[in-house]
Amino acid sequence: MSVRFNSLRVIGPTLVLAALVIGAGTLWTWTKSSASWRAHSASAYAAGVTLYYAMQNGTAPPEGVSMRALPDVDQIHANAGTFRQIHGTPKAPLITIVPILPDAANQTTGAAVTMAILSPSLTYGLADLPHRDGQTAAETMGEITRKLAVFCSDPFVVARMGDGAWVHFDGQRIWGCAALPPDRRILAGLVAVIGTGILMTVALNLPSSFSAFAGQLRNRRRVGGPTRYEAEGPQELQEIVGAVNSYLEIEREQLAGRAAVLSGVSHDLGTPATRLRLRAALVQDQKLRRKFEADLDSMTGIIESVLTYTHVEMGAEKPRNLSLTSLLDAVVANYQDVGRPVTFRIVKDVIMPGAKSIFMSRQGYGVLSNDRDVVVSGRPVSLERAITNLIDNALKYGRRATVSLETDARTVTILVEDEGSQSTAADIENLLAPFQRGENTATIDGHGLGLTIVATIAKLHGGSLSFEDTATGIAARFVIQRD
Repeated sequence: MSVRFNSLRVIGPTLVLAALVIGAGTLWTWTKSSASWRAHSASAYAAGVTLYYAMQNGTAPPEGVSMRALPDVDQIHANAGTFRQIHGTPKAPLITIVPILPDAANQTTGAAVTMAILSPSLTYGLADLPHRDGQTAAETMGEITRKLAVFCSDPFVVARMGDGAWVHFDGQRIWGCAALPPDRRILAGLVAVIGTGILMTVALNLPSSFSAFAGQLRNRRRVGGPTRYEAEGPQELQEIVGAVNSYLEIEREQLAGRAAVLSGVSHDLGTPATRLRLRAALVQDQKLRRKFEADLDSMTGIIESVLTYTHVEMGAEKPRNLSLTSLLDAVVANYQDVGRPVTFRIVKDVIMPGAKSIFMSRQGYGVLSNDRDVVVSGRPVSLERAITNLIDNALKYGRRATVSLETDARTVTILVEDEGSQSTAADIENLLAPFQRGENTATIDGHGLGLTIVATIAKLHGGSLSFEDTATGIAARFVIQRD
């Protein structure tokens, strides 16, 4: 069985292995760099201790440090404290004077050491030098040279013991910038942070691709939704997307076949229905003739309703931007032209409380106006059919219908309220299934698909259909997404 490199079975172990490599590499680099600095610090400390005894006893200086007495001219400058006049000092240096007292056990025979450190860039702090009871002067000098070795400054160092001659210490191989070991700890930490960020990004993007595809599936019935999906992401997600695309293709073929069959049945039934109407016209008994004609109307109405429902399910109509306010106004006007009791009610503006201002103690308010042109992306013929079905239902089961429009930032709600209905919202909710009709509809025309078609159109636009009881009857809430 072949395994692709974009498979979760490869990506998961690869991420774990990469995290282990980054962690081990960071730890090794950090440990090695810390060890190099500890060795460098210990070497500088040892050189300072040896250098003190070389000054005191005249022994050889430590390896890497040379000692030479200053020329007579520079001796005069050093004794006068004008260290910047000494030949070879940095330009405009910062001077640190370091006194080193003799050991407590050798106060009578020992002599104090005075050091002058001329740095081109910094002054060395003495307050943080390590100090303990019984610390010798040699150890103090070791701590000073350790501090010199920590900073990249290339200092010029002179010193004398007691009233002796001033000596120049050339210890660039110990405390010069070139002697500093490479400090890769910051680099290691930076690599660890960047590497961790990259691994976390990859790890978080894996579930996000699945979540994004799940969101696309949830909005599949939305207006303008894709007919198939692009296979992006891990191999497993591509396989899921491929399976979904195959299923959608089969579903579309089934819906298209259903519509073709129903269309063919409707067409084929047209001829015998016409013959039946002609023959029914020859029936002398008017009562019997009206029954024949009613049965024929019911038969053709059922077929047309089922065909309409199938076309709505297929979403054959292309979506476009339209003014929902104008559509409602036109639909209501059509009913009013034929004398039907349908009105379009303008909803009052919605006053929304805002946050308190930092300049005023009063709370602000915002007005969400509903008296404006509401533009949505939808299928105009389907939306008109849904609105018409709701108004027809309100007129069938009540005395009049009132249409209104509510909006917010994400949705639009069309309310159709009837007056004098004998049913309840719970009764109407039970009629959303196909071919379901209420107990009080025996004398009312219909085939039980009107609300089913409306609910399907609402889902096609990312919304829903619900009902609620009002003081005068029942209100249908047809909710759709704005975009």
